[in-house]
Amino acid sequence: MPSLPITLEAHFIEQQTNFPDASGDFTRLLYDVALCAKIIGKEVRQAELGDIIGSTGEINVQDEEVQKLDVFANRVMYDINAHTGRVCIMGSEETDDPMYIPDKYSAGKYVLMFDPLDGSGNIDINISVGTIFSIHRKISKGDRGTIEDLLQPGYKQVAAGYIVYGSSTIFVYTAGNGVHGFTLDTNIGEFLLSNPDIKIPENMKYYSTNESNYHYWEPSIKKYIDDIKNPANNRNFSSRYVGALVADFHRNLLKGGIFLYPKDTKDLLKPTGKLRLLYEASPLALIAREAGGYASNGTMPILDIQPTDLHQRTPLFIGNKTEVELIEKYIKENNN
Repeated sequence: MPSLPITLEAHFIEQQTNFPDASGDFTRLLYDVALCAKIIGKEVRQAELGDIIGSTGEINVQDEEVQKLDVFANRVMYDINAHTGRVCIMGSEETDDPMYIPDKYSAGKYVLMFDPLDGSGNIDINISVGTIFSIHRKISKGDRGTIEDLLQPGYKQVAAGYIVYGSSTIFVYTAGNGVHGFTLDTNIGEFLLSNPDIKIPENMKYYSTNESNYHYWEPSIKKYIDDIKNPANNRNFSSRYVGALVADFHRNLLKGGIFLYPKDTKDLLKPTGKLRLLYEASPLALIAREAGGYASNGTMPILDIQPTDLHQRTPLFIGNKTEVELIEKYIKENNN
């Protein structure tokens, strides 16, 4: 008789046995995020059939056009987690300010941050999109959360993860116990363990970057790209770029590769880069580290950056450790 698959809930319960004094709130919070993923994923799959595709006509705090599914995913992440008593405050890429827990609900000891729908501009052309999330412990005094709880460096995260809504719905997370991937079985409505203890392959296959920005990059990044494309260097990498960070990162996590989004001079309003430290770079950096990889802003580890703003941006180089370290070397040697 074949062995039964391991559900996400069973996996969480098994992991919790390593912490006999745990209250269970952390496990339940992760499961709440998985519930959000099921709800958002359902709408993503049916977006073309309903009135939830396209722009709202508004511009968000990131100076980006808000999609209807952005609004829906943001509301789901907040509403599911606001009343459980497990979260003290939330932060979202889609909202200017901290998202406080209403006074009528109790506040918990965890902080939840998220990019509710990464790559949402790809929805109307049926390309993979995703959700990215990050969990910290509350550090402020008092019963309810403050902005201090949100502005924590990445190395203090207790968990991080992402969901890919593609040909299947994939839930990947780490809580410092390795990186594990689960695939949603829509027949039974459960996430089942499909990729236990993920490690980034040492042999790098792909590099992922928006090369249309080449002429706006610093000399070091141009030289790095030129060198890996030069046949004489025998690097033999293939270029793959989806334009949704979560999808590009997921491919490179499983197959081996590096994602680059350096700062550029194309948009002078974003001199430090495009990607958000708290909602994108930091959570994925923790996953990369736990999978044997590395994430850097070009001069220091992403996980060591002390945030000063909820919507702080950063350059991001993430993937195979040796390759990210090589980029740091290029930057050090060619930008002076």
